[in-house]
Amino acid sequence: MRVVVAGGGIGGLALALALHERGIRATVHERAETVRELGVGINVLPHAVAHLVRWGLLPRLDAVGIRTRELIYRTADGRDILRQLRGIDAGHEAPQFSIHRGLLLGLLHGAACERLGEDAVLTGQTLTAHAQDADGVTARFDTAEGPSEVRADVLVGADGIHSALRRSRRDEGPPRWNGVVMWRGAAWHAPFLDGRTMIVAGGMRSKLVLYPVHDDPARPGETLMNWVICAKVAEPTDPLPHRDDWQGPGRLSDVVRHVRGVISIPELDVEALIRGTEASWVYPMCDRDPLERWSEGRVTLLGDAAHPMYPVGSNGASQAVLDAASLAGHLAGADPVEALAAYDAERRPATAEIVRANRAGGPERVIDLVEERAPGGFERLEDVATKAELEAIVGRYHTMTAPEPRAARPP
Repeated sequence: MRVVVAGGGIGGLALALALHERGIRATVHERAETVRELGVGINVLPHAVAHLVRWGLLPRLDAVGIRTRELIYRTADGRDILRQLRGIDAGHEAPQFSIHRGLLLGLLHGAACERLGEDAVLTGQTLTAHAQDADGVTARFDTAEGPSEVRADVLVGADGIHSALRRSRRDEGPPRWNGVVMWRGAAWHAPFLDGRTMIVAGGMRSKLVLYPVHDDPARPGETLMNWVICAKVAEPTDPLPHRDDWQGPGRLSDVVRHVRGVISIPELDVEALIRGTEASWVYPMCDRDPLERWSEGRVTLLGDAAHPMYPVGSNGASQAVLDAASLAGHLAGADPVEALAAYDAERRPATAEIVRANRAGGPERVIDLVEERAPGGFERLEDVATKAELEAIVGRYHTMTAPEPRAARPP
């Protein structure tokens, strides 16, 4: 069996590694001319890290990421709402990693090239068309050398929220926007608390997400601190302020006005951290409505191409890894068409539920709940919401997002 993957992001490279583990040949075709380590921080949750560990990547993850120990939910003015242990500290078999997206992408790219061969990960390849028949599928790519055709048993679109493969079957127009704009950046800063803690302060109207993503022995006493500022600036019915491109440069002056007098925590000066950032990125918080079907014959979708979701609850990259493990498991020793149908039936309903839950705030709904009930603050949290009520919100989300799929078992 041979699989062609359109898209060399986290999902596409994870799929290549998962297929290799199952003895299935794959080639990855990335539109960009080079695989660049761009972006800022993300979190990869234990249910996804467990697969990365199976693929032998734990030492590499430890070399570039940080094992998250605790997550603290707070109001925008820094009042504690809920604290949760994470990863191994919470009893999971695998850790949770806070990591720079670019370093994770580089890690996956390096592993894929080592195991599959350099010629299995191709760049400068734009998917333009595909056609399938009873015996296989033909994918057509534009390259610097001209048009190219590749024949395979399966074609997977892992080409993001603007997926050409998804658009070829249904043009949905621009993504769905909720009126929230996100600014993201990372700067070297002294660690706070134990150096392994993540803070989410504020609800969907004004929010800070803060966590360390990388330690460098050459910079003792400092950690690369990832920050995200979310602010509701419009209504969902308003047009997108600009294309939802996560590589769009941001202006720090725009970020600061949504922080000063709005968001504060005792551990560090958030405004000073932002002003000390060399580069930031801005984009609207977008997703798309769940599809009624991902797989059509020998063609399917994966990751953001299949289920773009709000970056709430740290599930974007994590769900892409779960997709990869599931699809590889179903393809092992099975008819391709039947395998893709089974993958669709397993993963599509699960991720659709997460898309809808993230629109309602995901686990961070605990902050919105408290801020809605006590907009002027509170003296005692228990007068606003009980610990059991808050833990139930977070617990339901974790149960939904961390299934134990059939394909997660060792091959």
